[in-house]
This record gives sequence, structure tokens and C-alpha cells, in this order.
Amino acid sequence: MTLPARNNEGFLEDVASWSPDVAVLIAQEDAIELVPEHWEIINFLRDFYHEYDMSPPSNRLFVKAVKDAMGEEKGNSIYLMQLFPGTPAKTACRIAGLPRPTNCL
Repeated sequence: MTLPARNNEGFLEDVASWSPDVAVLIAQEDAIELVPEHWEIINFLRDFYHEYDMSPPSNRLFVKAVKDAMGEEKGNSIYLMQLFPGTPAKTACRIAGLPRPTNCL
């Protein structure tokens, strides 16, 4: 399988071209093997995007949104950084096939 068109940061050009198989390939580029905990966050982000027509705009708001939806255990920076190293919002959105968060470095 070849990946759909992406920009220079690895984000999909067309959100509609995403699939779970695409997510697996993008995650592999970051040496991430997707497990159920990843999929829970990926599905949350995709639902968030469909509801608000945007990715969470910053890492802080990403953490807060996860906390509001899933509780303190999953809605904290350490948990999300373990799943999505670097900048969790940016990494998770890229794997979820969503646009780059506007305020993530």
C-alpha cells in the first residue's frame, strides 16, 4: 500500500484519504506500533475533528479535551507523550490523518 499525498510535515493533504491502514504506515515512520490505547486516542481525535471541523489547536487543549472525555488517567501529558512521543497533539493528529494543530511547534 502506498501512502496518500502528504505535505512536507507528513500530514495528509486530504483528510478523506485516511484509513486505519494509512494510520499504521504513518505510525511505523515514528517507530510506533499502534495498540488499543493509541486507537482510543486516534478515534477520539477523529470524532473531535468531525464535531468541531478542526484538530485541537494546541497540545494543552488536546490534553484538556482528552481529560474531559476520558478522565485524568488518560488526559495528562505523560500518558499522551508515552503513546505519541515528541509533541503528542501533532504526532497523534498526523497518524489520525488530521490537519496539523495550528499552535503546535
